[in-house]
Amino acid sequence: MIMKQTPDIRLIDRLPEVRGRYTADAPLNGVTWFRVGGTAEIMFRPADRDDLISFLSNKPSDVPVTVFGVGSNLLVRDGGIPGVVLRLGRGFADIEAEGHDIISGAAALDLNVATAAKLANIGGLEFLCGIPGTIGGALRMNAGAYERETKDVLVWAEAIDQQGKIHRLQPEDMGFAYRKSSVPADWIFLGARLHGHAGDPAAIASQMSKIQASRSESQPIRTRTGGSTFKNPPGEKAWQLIDRAGCRGLKRGGAMVSELHCNFLINTGSATAEDIEQLGEEVRAKVLADSGVTLEWEIRRIGARPSPDSQGGAV
Repeated sequence: MIMKQTPDIRLIDRLPEVRGRYTADAPLNGVTWFRVGGTAEIMFRPADRDDLISFLSNKPSDVPVTVFGVGSNLLVRDGGIPGVVLRLGRGFADIEAEGHDIISGAAALDLNVATAAKLANIGGLEFLCGIPGTIGGALRMNAGAYERETKDVLVWAEAIDQQGKIHRLQPEDMGFAYRKSSVPADWIFLGARLHGHAGDPAAIASQMSKIQASRSESQPIRTRTGGSTFKNPPGEKAWQLIDRAGCRGLKRGGAMVSELHCNFLINTGSATAEDIEQLGEEVRAKVLADSGVTLEWEIRRIGARPSPDSQGGAV
């Protein structure tokens, strides 16, 4: 008797119906700032908040969900990301001024929030124009620049858990520290209210111009990079430790330590995610040997390394 084999059920067939869009085997190398990385097993772009709530409430509990912003402070490994990669789009990017506050969706770009504040004569949020990313990412990592951090302006944040329940978080609930928060890693930020103050339009515009000019002069922002690679250790500057360890201009494959700002790694054009990650680990090892300091990654590294057979190894 011949036994019939049941074909594997595709992940996309196990997911609930949505009003947004599913994409199987979605390439991610075109949407990360490094321009490297594998594919998402499934990419999901929810239509709006209700669509996201329905998805989370009805998806199989064993399906992992990874939130993906604009891919700025992110390294996607070459083996791709299993499960569902969630990208919040226009339905989560609204920005509204209310008094001296800005209410923003999690998918809104930090630069757009700073610009909206300027147009509403709200000061105190100019620093956001120096952060490449979204408000959701800023909440997750307490993003900061030019002596201000997200924790300094947060009134409240909203997040949704994996069961589809929405939580309103006060600043004390966020567990903010340097470049991190203690909000559960699988919660998805939906938006936030940020507090500013009455400001002079000309002064706000001048401050934003200074911040953007400083970034352009001191950081390789026109290259394929992921922003600051390592966190500053207490009392130290990561770039100074890297420079002192002789890593400025160091290369591995198509990846290089920036010569303009050596806390930035660059894809010179042919790098793989593995090149970039291994170069970062080489920098960490050299800094540890030189100064005794262990650098901590600031860039978020996600996904799987490629299998040996995908690199030409034995099957």
